[in-house]
Amino acid sequence: MKFKFNETGIEGLYIIEPTVFGDSRGYFMETYNAEFEPYVKHLDGSPATFVQDNQSRSFKGVLRGLHCQKSNPQGKLVRVTEGAVYDVAVDVRGGSPTYGQWRGVLLTEENKLQFYIPEGFLHGFVVMSDFATFTYKCTRLYDPTDEGGVMWNDPDIGIDWQIPEGMEIKLSEKDTKNLSFKDAGLRF
Repeated sequence: MKFKFNETGIEGLYIIEPTVFGDSRGYFMETYNAEFEPYVKHLDGSPATFVQDNQSRSFKGVLRGLHCQKSNPQGKLVRVTEGAVYDVAVDVRGGSPTYGQWRGVLLTEENKLQFYIPEGFLHGFVVMSDFATFTYKCTRLYDPTDEGGVMWNDPDIGIDWQIPEGMEIKLSEKDTKNLSFKDAGLRF
């Protein structure tokens, strides 16, 4: 096994530790292989595959989220290749015993952790380092007409973003208009 899938207390949401082979020349690791197949599923439980890879680069204090696609939810396998982000997922699956609960993980180029966020979750991250390069695989294609979002600091969710004192949060114009958790009414 090249990966350790660590449970988070929310069904289907995993923090993944890859096996890293390193020596004085550097390191090598696999970031994805067939070991993921039992974990990557659509909301109905059928097997899913990754159909799109994305990469972003953001600067310290940039907070992206909380996002989802409303009709075609995406499962995401996320990691950081440069820098550090605090990554968050919020369960919005209807009927889930953990509906409205969140989990977060610090993803860095040093710890090489990955976060698997299944379909039916809100997702967001904040950049903790001077800059960060963030990569992720998605189970469905991005559709700009299907976007949904919730305020990053919604009090009903109560996310502790691990933001250091004095760090300025930078949001996109779109994210400043996200709805409250209650008003968004998201339930997959």
